Amino acid sequence: MATKFSKETYLYWYEMMLLLRRFEEKTGQLYGMQKIRGFCHLYIGQEAVAAGCMTATTPDDKFITAYRDHALAIAKGVSAKSCMAELFGKATGCSKGKGGSMHFFGVEQGFFGGHGIVGAQIGTGAGLAFAERYRGTKNVVLCFFGDGASRQGMLHETFNMAMLWDLPVVFICENNGYAMGTSVKRTSKTLDIYKMADAYEMPADTVDGMSPEDVHNAILRAVNRAREKGGPTLLEIKTYRYKGHSMSDPQKYRTKEELEEYKTKDPIEHVLKVLKEDFNISDEDVESINQRVKAEVEEAVKFAEESPWPNDDELLKDVYTQEDYPFITD
Repeated sequence: MATKFSKETYLYWYEMMLLLRRFEEKTGQLYGMQKIRGFCHLYIGQEAVAAGCMTATTPDDKFITAYRDHALAIAKGVSAKSCMAELFGKATGCSKGKGGSMHFFGVEQGFFGGHGIVGAQIGTGAGLAFAERYRGTKNVVLCFFGDGASRQGMLHETFNMAMLWDLPVVFICENNGYAMGTSVKRTSKTLDIYKMADAYEMPADTVDGMSPEDVHNAILRAVNRAREKGGPTLLEIKTYRYKGHSMSDPQKYRTKEELEEYKTKDPIEHVLKVLKEDFNISDEDVESINQRVKAEVEEAVKFAEESPWPNDDELLKDVYTQEDYPFITD
């Protein structure tokens, strides 16, 4: 198999995607043990999107997403320890234990959430891009949302303004086939979401979300256009989640055969095959990566287990920016 990507890139993709997979698998296990509570949406199957986005962007670029946010936060550099602690509701979590699964945050890493209101991050993502343009930087914002959010009015208002102002933002629809449990075919006559950009004369494309190579190439084209003041792009990245919409999803809307078919396209197995066949990576090297990832996840769980709960006086902190807000009383 011929490739223009280096061995180092494939090794990065493999270890990154494996870490995201193992973190989410452990999260699901701990949720079943009731150590993690509340809503919880796993990213298992969609790892190629996060991996391809990371190699096509710079550390100064910004990410913002919806509530399926664990993997993108870790990929962007928020530590697995602080993410697991956040799931546990501990004070050492990336949102001080106050956000939980849906509200990861990492300002230093350029990760701006984790948003629970469907489609809300689309407008906020454009706002982040406006800030970058206002400051005169070359940074680009990657704004992720699901196929269900493409029906929100926020998207259309934002697309119009982003194009009018040529904002440096890449709108990324992670189309995993189902808005919760509802197929796109049941909600829209337009089955190709990327075509929605036509109404705003926005460049758009569809991308194989099971291929980190395709994701990387599409993202790179889009961010390069944005850096040169070419404005926004809409990318419909067609991917698939192996688990339900959330931990409480019985998944009765799809067949086991459909799920198994997508598993034959697993991005982690694809990258591992390339490493073995094109770069002759040894089984020992693969096992070394596997053990390193396993240890990182175990350390994250240990850190979360041993971390303290937030103090009672944290309850009313971070609610208002004004510290002496007069309408809060003890």
